[in-house]
Amino acid sequence: MEIDTVVTQRRTAPAPRFVPCRTIVLVGLMGAGKSKIGRRLAARLNLPFFDSDREIEIAAGESIEEIFTNRGERVFRDGERRVITRLLDQPVHVLATGGGAFMDQTTREVIERRGVSLWLRAELDVLVSRVSRRGNRPLLKSGDARAILSELIEKRYPVYAESDVIVDSSEGSPEFTVTRAITALASCPLATTPPEAEAEK
Repeated sequence: MEIDTVVTQRRTAPAPRFVPCRTIVLVGLMGAGKSKIGRRLAARLNLPFFDSDREIEIAAGESIEEIFTNRGERVFRDGERRVITRLLDQPVHVLATGGGAFMDQTTREVIERRGVSLWLRAELDVLVSRVSRRGNRPLLKSGDARAILSELIEKRYPVYAESDVIVDSSEGSPEFTVTRAITALASCPLATTPPEAEAEK
């Protein structure tokens, strides 16, 4: 009974008080939970939330799927870079990015200068389970979801690993993942360093 009590306390322990000085940029593969966790994280930190994919759709007047189909991935990535750069010029907020955004070197450099990157890392089985619930993933239109995600993991995870903070996104409670994210961010010096102060060093 005592052991069970200790485990429960650890799982429900509140996150430390944390006031970020930079925009928190969530990166990771589709299905990692960037939007779901991002909204909850923003609410917990009393910050605005933005989704770069949604902002791209608003700017283009088309869905992500339509942009990929009508204009191609290269045009989409160019627009994605511009939108993320614009958003990072705004006051501190939580920003969920598309799975391929962090793969672009210029975008990574902008995030490094203006924000703090947080990789929501998830195992293949978790990703496959989550993406199967939605049918609007352009990169999954060409074949088996598990095979495509496995290939993306091999290619992208080494780059995602360059993120400032890494938090595992499992099938557990989203609130538990948010608490872990806040705890990890609170211990990251960059998260509490204003971009201007960093630029002066």
